[in-house]
Amino acid sequence: MSDNTPIIFSPIKSRRSFDEIALEVKELIFKGVLKPGDKLPSETELARQFKLGRQTIREALRVLELSGFITVQKGYGGGPTIADNVLSRIGSLFFDALRFDKISLEELTVARIKIERMIMGEVFSSIDEKGILLLENNIEKAKHQIAIKKMATSENLEFHQILAVSTQNQVFAIVTGAVLGAMGAVMSNLPKDVSVSKQAIVFHERILKAIKQKKKRLAIKLMQMHLEQSKEGLEKSPGKLSEKVQSSGRGAAEDLLLEE
Repeated sequence: MSDNTPIIFSPIKSRRSFDEIALEVKELIFKGVLKPGDKLPSETELARQFKLGRQTIREALRVLELSGFITVQKGYGGGPTIADNVLSRIGSLFFDALRFDKISLEELTVARIKIERMIMGEVFSSIDEKGILLLENNIEKAKHQIAIKKMATSENLEFHQILAVSTQNQVFAIVTGAVLGAMGAVMSNLPKDVSVSKQAIVFHERILKAIKQKKKRLAIKLMQMHLEQSKEGLEKSPGKLSEKVQSSGRGAAEDLLLEE
């Protein structure tokens, strides 16, 4: 990069210089100065602007990459580029907690019930025709899976993510995506029983009907019953949650979060 590159960074004077660099880059992203797809200056140019060594710059870029703020491509035309991978990193951290056995199945299911009850309460004031259509299409996809004698686990989990997104609250969408990812990982290790998917679809149809009829209390009650039933099924599955997640890996359910 030539010496004519605009100066957008200030020199850093700190013991943990790489943290300060990462913070300054994040601030420019939050302010909209740097946007996803924008390329950062080269390591050499960044070192010149910050008046620090290239090793410190590399450490800062590593921190930003692990946090999901940038991607670093190798080779000609590569280099650090602003990215929007923060949500996927949140999901990854959640899965790491599961693998380290920091979260129990009981904690996971109780939290899910409380979160989804709140979501149902919010849905009635925010869901639009597009959200209703997405729920209808989701149920049809799930029914199709059953018709060809396949499990509809992914489709049934997606129903809950659609509800979370329909609240138009990104926190609900992020948290729900992480929880559903874990649920999907556990469910993939359960015995294949199409009747389980059928039961979920029945509840989903009744919940959607209650939403259309604007029967809030009924919808919340149905969701509670649905999740309590799911909880009972999960509790019958042997082994630790961390073992189930570890063996099943990251599948379609986790993608619900990554696609947001």
